[in-house]
Amino acid sequence: MSSFRVNLALVLSAVLLASPAFATRTHRTTSSAHVRSSHKAAPKSRRVHGQQAIEPARVTEIQQALIREHYLTTEADGRWDAGTEAAMQKYQADQGWQTKLMPDSRALKKLGLGPDYSSAINAKTGAFADPPPVSSIPPVVAAGFVQGSGVNR
Repeated sequence: MSSFRVNLALVLSAVLLASPAFATRTHRTTSSAHVRSSHKAAPKSRRVHGQQAIEPARVTEIQQALIREHYLTTEADGRWDAGTEAAMQKYQADQGWQTKLMPDSRALKKLGLGPDYSSAINAKTGAFADPPPVSSIPPVVAAGFVQGSGVNR
């Protein structure tokens, strides 16, 4: 009987010691590699960057400049059509610039359609005073400038 008790004690102690190991579960979600490979995610919406269209007023300005430069023979109507695009590509190609992106900023500047700084701060009323003549700088100050620059006269 004693061997039965010893065996029973060994089995019970083994069960008690092994039960914490079996108590922790390995949780497998449905996002396993097998499920993921067969399930395709919905495509993300693409955000479009940059300018998508040219304002009709700006197109009219560009067309007028291309007419002035003899690259466009039609009237300026404010529509960016195939004729306007071809004229702009020809103008840019003649300047040696890219022709795939329309229009090139260098081409717009050369056509006289660059940025307008007339409304910038001090654009009209700003005036810079001429620097004072060298003779009006006191010799001590001038010597300090020379010494501070590290240039010997």
